[in-house]
Amino acid sequence: MTKREFIRLNRKWHRYLGVVLGIQFLLWTLGGLYFSWTNIEEIRGEHLKSEEQSFSTSNTLVSPSMFMKHFDGQDSIISIEVVSILQRPTYRVVFLKDQLKSVLLFDAQNGAWQEPLTKEESIAVAKDKLIVSAPVETVEYLNDSGKHHEYRGRPLPAYAITFDEPANTTVYVSPEYGNVQTFRSNKWRIFDFFWMLHTMDYEGRDNFNNVLLRAFALFGLFTILSGFSLYIFTSRINNKKRTK
Repeated sequence: MTKREFIRLNRKWHRYLGVVLGIQFLLWTLGGLYFSWTNIEEIRGEHLKSEEQSFSTSNTLVSPSMFMKHFDGQDSIISIEVVSILQRPTYRVVFLKDQLKSVLLFDAQNGAWQEPLTKEESIAVAKDKLIVSAPVETVEYLNDSGKHHEYRGRPLPAYAITFDEPANTTVYVSPEYGNVQTFRSNKWRIFDFFWMLHTMDYEGRDNFNNVLLRAFALFGLFTILSGFSLYIFTSRINNKKRTK
């Protein structure tokens, strides 16, 4: 291959790859601008969250042995913690049953098993977690969520409780865990969209080792190197040195 043919072929590939990669580079740049110009605490809804509920240390708590009868020898307990659910001291027990993670709640003062939160209790938990007062707009009960759902990867079932202004946020409450799992607002949804474009993982969002991202990274490197080579081979300074 002659030098002229190499330059022509290189220029052709550089031009076509530049168009395709340029679109992705533009998306990466727009995403980077959004990430750098927004407050991650606001995206996560931290500015709307109240402090964790507490209960008086004067409360007499029963021993966990009071409710161990609810578990059989096949269950593997992962954790036992004391939490406050609607001002009630509660034991939250996370365990494995048939290789699946499960959770049970027990009254920490008498050891009685507690049923998962009702719809009304879930709304109350969501309101307690909000630092602002806002009317409830909609309440949705989720039995499943796909890979693209904003509540993906978290405990199900769950209540999606959407609050109007000034909160303008959806609060997801797990009735089985008895707590708020996450906040989701329009700012978070925009962040999630750009994050998807940034990682090029259009399913789970967080896989940096996907084939598409690796391919674009290699093509991007090839485009940069082809640009450098075009500059070197077509540079007037370089050509003048060769003609001397």
